[in-house]
Amino acid sequence: MARFTLGSLAGNVVLIGALLLGGCGILPEEIDETAGWNAQKLYSEAKASMGEGGYDRAVKLFEKLEARYPYGRYAQQAQLESAYAYYKQNEPALALAAADRFIKLHPNHPNVDYVYYLKGLVNFNEDLGLFAGLSNQDLSERDPKGAREAFESFRELVTRFPESRYADDSKKRMQYLVNSLASHEVHVARYYYRRGAYVAAINRAKTALTSFPQAPANEEGLFLLVKSYDALGMNDLRDDADRVMRKNFPDSVYFAGGPADTRPWWQLW
Repeated sequence: MARFTLGSLAGNVVLIGALLLGGCGILPEEIDETAGWNAQKLYSEAKASMGEGGYDRAVKLFEKLEARYPYGRYAQQAQLESAYAYYKQNEPALALAAADRFIKLHPNHPNVDYVYYLKGLVNFNEDLGLFAGLSNQDLSERDPKGAREAFESFRELVTRFPESRYADDSKKRMQYLVNSLASHEVHVARYYYRRGAYVAAINRAKTALTSFPQAPANEEGLFLLVKSYDALGMNDLRDDADRVMRKNFPDSVYFAGGPADTRPWWQLW
């Protein structure tokens, strides 16, 4: 019968531990499939992954490309494509950071107009996604920062690159954003008016009128000005606002005491 002592047992434990640790050292290391790839190969593989919807793999390949070959056209293109890949991955913060970095590094790149357009799209779609889920939220509590930043990106593109292939679509999106931002200001003015905060209502209605003079929401904005000045007993200002409203909206439903549009302000149809 085999007999074990405490000393021999401890020795066996040490031996087993050493074998296990030694075994870890002989496990095969993870193979990098990209080892030895040149810049063109890395770029083409990343583009192929994007074409198949593999944006995560594409981003990793673009990162390796830029790390190994930081200079040249492939590195520049990798920086540009990374911004788009992050956008498709639903990573807006990373997409915007990549776009801003590209603009800073390559302000005169022939495709920099596209990067401004992409910045606008990221914020535009991010804002729409939030609007879609806010049907039960009082939007006077929300600052549409994304809409403003999207507008600024589209505006810069249209101003700096009027012949860009993205200019026409940017103008259409800007018009949508103008209407949305004006409607938001009027919504807030209505919120304040209904709570008797007439000075605050006047200030927000004025913001809509001065910042977005052509927006359809200004019909209600002027009406809220008239009502707020009247509530405060500021008759001269009330009459001035009334004259402006009658000149610009002679057939307004508000003259007949029609109700304000109760649809959410982002619902434009």
